[in-house]
Amino acid sequence: MKKIEAIIRTVKFEAVKTALEREGIESMTVSEVKGRGKQKGITQQWRGAEYVVDMIPKTKIEIVVDDMVAGKVVDLICDVAATGSIGDGKIFVIPVEDAIRVRTREHGPGVL
Repeated sequence: MKKIEAIIRTVKFEAVKTALEREGIESMTVSEVKGRGKQKGITQQWRGAEYVVDMIPKTKIEIVVDDMVAGKVVDLICDVAATGSIGDGKIFVIPVEDAIRVRTREHGPGVL
């Protein structure tokens, strides 16, 4: 199993969620997060004055899937979330040793 953590632009979340649902990926955890990349934020203007926003709001999606589906999920998120501009986000793929359903204590990929 793999855990896919995708940090994407908030405006792209609904499109990514819809695309994942079309592929049968319905279970996910979603968080509103803030962060920055190498550019250390962005410069914006408001009422003629420039200011730096160094922590950009993003949406974090966490999904645990079978190993054979992980690549397809990553490709789908990249395809839908990409704008071609700096700040599109990052995806992390992490091995998952086990998954346990709390109610029944079942183990393994079947609980996904």
